[in-house]
Amino acid sequence: MTESGESRPALLFEEPPGVYLGVQGSDAAFPVHRIYCVGRNYREHAREMGESTREPPFFFSKPRDAVCTENIIPWPAMTDDLHHEVELVVAMGSGGVNLSPETALSAVFGYAVGVDLTRRDLQAEAKEQGRPWTTAKAFDHSAPVSSINPAAKIGHPDASAIRLSVNGQQRQQGATSDMTWSVAEIIAELSRYFELKPGDLVFTGTPSGVAALQPGDRVKAAVDTVGELNFEMGAAPAD
Repeated sequence: MTESGESRPALLFEEPPGVYLGVQGSDAAFPVHRIYCVGRNYREHAREMGESTREPPFFFSKPRDAVCTENIIPWPAMTDDLHHEVELVVAMGSGGVNLSPETALSAVFGYAVGVDLTRRDLQAEAKEQGRPWTTAKAFDHSAPVSSINPAAKIGHPDASAIRLSVNGQQRQQGATSDMTWSVAEIIAELSRYFELKPGDLVFTGTPSGVAALQPGDRVKAAVDTVGELNFEMGAAPAD
């Protein structure tokens, strides 16, 4: 029986397991609902990707089970050019539609560090042909994410350093104040298109310096006041 008293239909197969992130300083778990991502939201990264104007934010998504918390991330198939993109991740504690920038931050539970792994060769092909980015962005294990740091403890990191290194070599470095669109503006705009829900994650864009990864690379990503994310890329799949 469900909570409303209705009988539950027989399931044809076992339900997929839930997706959860840890919460810093707590035994509680954050259940992931959806993953939204913002494209080209740092000025220097937009320039390195060929854009020079302050265009309105645009969005794409990843399935929630793209979230990965393992220390070793399996190397994805079907790519010869896998890139890292370090991002501040917003974890929504409540939701709504048509939120205003003035009220949007009240819906935020906390923040995490994420890496948007991207099959850059497939993305370039999709762009050239005017096709969606799904195969480039939404593959398995494409969203490594750290535990969440509650906003009640750290506030809103609107001027925090953000960086990523590979094998000890700095690759990406910037600040959340370099965002073209602030967290509040992103949430407000996103809520015009979707009803946001508790458990939603929002990847907020990446600074310049995105580059290719290789099997065995050790990645360290961090956002000051929020936390760190460390992982190693696994071996390439056999042909």
